[in-house]
Amino acid sequence: MAIDVRVISESEFPDWLRAVNTGFLRAPTVSEKDLEDRRTYLDPSRMRGAFDDGRCVATYRTFPQELTAVGGARLPANAVTGVTVSATHRRRGLLSRMINEDLAEAKERGDVVSTLIAAEYPIYGRYGFGPAAWITEWSVDVPRTGLDPRRSGQPDDGGRVDLVDGAEVRKLGPELHDRLCSVRHGLISRNERWWQVLTGTATSHGGPWVEPFHAVYRDASGEVQGLLTYRADEVWGDAKQPLNTATVVDAIAVTPAAERALWRYVCSIDWISTVRTGYRAPDDLLPFFLPDPRAARIVTQADFLWVRILDTVRALESRTYAASGTLVLDIHDRSSLASGRYRLDATPSGTTCAPTTESPDLTLDVRELGALYLGDESAVRLSALGTVTEEKPGAASRTDALFRTSRRPWCPDIF
Repeated sequence: MAIDVRVISESEFPDWLRAVNTGFLRAPTVSEKDLEDRRTYLDPSRMRGAFDDGRCVATYRTFPQELTAVGGARLPANAVTGVTVSATHRRRGLLSRMINEDLAEAKERGDVVSTLIAAEYPIYGRYGFGPAAWITEWSVDVPRTGLDPRRSGQPDDGGRVDLVDGAEVRKLGPELHDRLCSVRHGLISRNERWWQVLTGTATSHGGPWVEPFHAVYRDASGEVQGLLTYRADEVWGDAKQPLNTATVVDAIAVTPAAERALWRYVCSIDWISTVRTGYRAPDDLLPFFLPDPRAARIVTQADFLWVRILDTVRALESRTYAASGTLVLDIHDRSSLASGRYRLDATPSGTTCAPTTESPDLTLDVRELGALYLGDESAVRLSALGTVTEEKPGAASRTDALFRTSRRPWCPDIF
């Protein structure tokens, strides 16, 4: 019997969720409570499944998202998640059927890009996704930081740090995150449910809920400029010495002063000997807020947000460029969603991009365009690796002069 790939019906939702759990090696049973909760925020019309003799054996889901481009523009994005293929049905092209149908629909709908967090590196490049933003996590050995253990947890810049409850976070967080998106690219949108999960008023499906601590930084004028959420364990050594770890769940700040104050606050808490930072940008300022940056040891460094360009013209015209220049890009896309030859005329004050018949400066696959898009990857490096081709001498360097950014993109949110 042929395997049927389609958008699921409401009645197929329990079997689809069982298949998701199976693919992610979770208990395959699905409780009625879990079903009812997920029905409140999952949209069956954007959920695909592969069915063999009526049983769901592969899953795929998308939802609407916004991606912050370089310069602060919010791009409509097709966020991909919940991708599984049961071990009994691998290597039969089920993912290809689901993702190709979905990406075509996303472009037709008007999405400029598609995004995902790749569980495995080799899978998504063949569908045109490129690793566009990386993450780094540090473990801070607090006694080695060089911070004075006798200092208070309050900053010395006229601002102050206060502990607040979840209700205050739900009130302050969305506006603060919107302000951050205007100054930091690579971030993705957070809906109301995201803040509810952070503060425990919605189920996260990630284990039992443990109430976190929330700290806000207000500057000297009283305006909130940063928010940090953390949990702490309770570990004591044999000599009755505290060996507790504070694990940062989320930390956003719109000014360096707010970042500095919040990191120094969490490193000043009594009994905390280690701080795990959560996912930060690789060029995060944290280590250099410490008198001894070596106290911050990298424990995770990996690709994170992958971007797939769907509309080349809108994508390239939506971001800003630090320099002026003209570039002709010959883009290959086996799905023909973003392929073509385009002339990019970029200036710091405005940009145009249009199809052209001019000879190309650079030839590349759409996956490399995705990797370059947020300014993190280098065309010179990709040329050395053989994944982009310089059709004219110096084209890769000129591409870097236009595309690369002074700060690396950052996306801390799993989806």
